[in-house]
Amino acid sequence: MNRTTISLIAGTAALAAVTGFASLTAPGASGAGTAKAAAELPVERTTLLCPQPSTSDLADTSYTSFTPVTKGTGSGGTAQLHSATEQSADTAGDSGKTDGKANGKKSGKKKAGKPKADKPVLTPKEPGKPVTGDTSGSDTPALVGTAEGRFAPGWAVQETTEVAAGTGRGLQGVNCTAPDTEFWFPGASTDPARTDYVHLTNPDDSAAVVDIELYGKDGALKSTVGEGITVAPHSSDPVLLSTLTDEKQTNLTVHVNVRSGRVGAAVQALDDKLGGDWLAASTDPAGSLVLPGIPKDATSVRLIAFTPGDADADLKLRLASPSGQITPAGNETLHVKAGMTTAVDLGPVTRGEAGSLVLTPTDKSVPVVAALRVVRGKGAKQETAFIPATSPVGTRATSADNSGKGTTLSLAAPTRTAQVKVTASAGSEGGTAVSKTYTIKAGTTQDIDAPVPSGLQGTYALTVEPLSGGPVYAARTLAATEEGVPGFTVQTLPDDRGTVAVPEADQDLSVLQK
Repeated sequence: MNRTTISLIAGTAALAAVTGFASLTAPGASGAGTAKAAAELPVERTTLLCPQPSTSDLADTSYTSFTPVTKGTGSGGTAQLHSATEQSADTAGDSGKTDGKANGKKSGKKKAGKPKADKPVLTPKEPGKPVTGDTSGSDTPALVGTAEGRFAPGWAVQETTEVAAGTGRGLQGVNCTAPDTEFWFPGASTDPARTDYVHLTNPDDSAAVVDIELYGKDGALKSTVGEGITVAPHSSDPVLLSTLTDEKQTNLTVHVNVRSGRVGAAVQALDDKLGGDWLAASTDPAGSLVLPGIPKDATSVRLIAFTPGDADADLKLRLASPSGQITPAGNETLHVKAGMTTAVDLGPVTRGEAGSLVLTPTDKSVPVVAALRVVRGKGAKQETAFIPATSPVGTRATSADNSGKGTTLSLAAPTRTAQVKVTASAGSEGGTAVSKTYTIKAGTTQDIDAPVPSGLQGTYALTVEPLSGGPVYAARTLAATEEGVPGFTVQTLPDDRGTVAVPEADQDLSVLQK
């Protein structure tokens, strides 16, 4: 094997361990030269971005970090969560590493003038045990977190904020996410009663350039203000949607497209009367979608869908209930016009039972994105949360911030029966981990009786691992009632991408030699 081939293998293995690059394929390779199945190895570095939680002086925010124990990791590594504006050059990206998303470019500029980072909001001590950090008031910044070594695989951070009064009052929660280059947010609004922001956070040493496009019921909204937005290095920029257009529309789809660099993005949707929450990005456009974990006591559910292509989409709507899939009364199908946002009110669709909405094409498959706006409570004591369409759990997924009484874990198996293991971690202040196995029947959603750590003190994490059967979709609802208002927030649980496929060192790659 020549020197070039050896370098290629070494470079591919290193890239896979850091970025998630999963395969090495030579043009024309076949027969004896076909690569063996790649080995699954833990990722070596993970970056997570947490948006600025609130501008309210009445806001109290907690952060919970958790890394599940992963086989194959070494004994070293660190993880920290810092203010986005306080990231020093030696913690932000000058190492030349990337973390599995686009770009990962290393800046050539010297960062001599950048201030040294202050004390981190939290610093995990060991995998398998959550750690928490708290902030309060309106001056809490966006945060950037980096985990390396044994802390990187499956690292999860939850941001949870309680706002006592005012616009958006209630419980707001969001999973801190990895930077990316494209996001879809069906469910945003420029209605006079809503105050919606797109939060853009740049973790890198170079500026990011972002376009924000808005799509309403009649198509794209005219705006030049959303083009070429520059997000400075190591900074966060909350963009008020109503400043991008004069049109007032109840249901919008927001498309964030990054021209240069990469950002984290999330929509904060605040309502004058219905509280507020974070709207996370929908999974990538697809012909079939699952929106799991609709609370059983939801008083109002609205579906918002959008197709970014040139063709209309016709969707079949089914509710995966505990007893099987049923058709929502009066809402068997939904027609989504190309390039236009479509919304339909489903009312109290779950009717006292666990439920997940399953969207499939009636005929031709056309990629769509979708989200649900969910309301609990009645009259002046109502609260809102959002459930975006999500990808399946895959190998493993984690919810980092849970309490013994306020947590509901929903599992859905829309196509085939699945067996799932759920592990409750040790508590942040004490307790012993506990695991249980569940069978989720095909076409159903179950609000399971999730395990709680024995001797629990503090908060704990829930890790979901499918063992057999069909794909599993999961969501966690965290609830806390304050002064009669049923505050709640829902986070979906897609695969944590804690491992990547790396070609085995003894593969026959002689076909690469020329």
